[in-house]
Amino acid sequence: MCLGIPGQIIEMVDETNDIARVEVSGVRRNVSVALVRPDGIGLGDWVLVHVGFAMSKIDEVEAQETLEMLRQLGEAYEEELEMLATSDIS
Repeated sequence: MCLGIPGQIIEMVDETNDIARVEVSGVRRNVSVALVRPDGIGLGDWVLVHVGFAMSKIDEVEAQETLEMLRQLGEAYEEELEMLATSDIS
């Protein structure tokens, strides 16, 4: 199962190449934010992350609700977090 997991932008790592550090459930990784740059993103914003790419910008309420739902999925959520932990974009 492939999931988009909410993560919060905590740092812009490489403005030129659209790379940001995003925290997802305590896991911090560099992800490409090129697809969401037109939405006007910044520090503290929430995005849905899938295999190293921010796919869309979401608000904090949606992020928290989605995280709670994902936690209830159990194993599928844990697998996606593991995939995220190994998919760092530099």
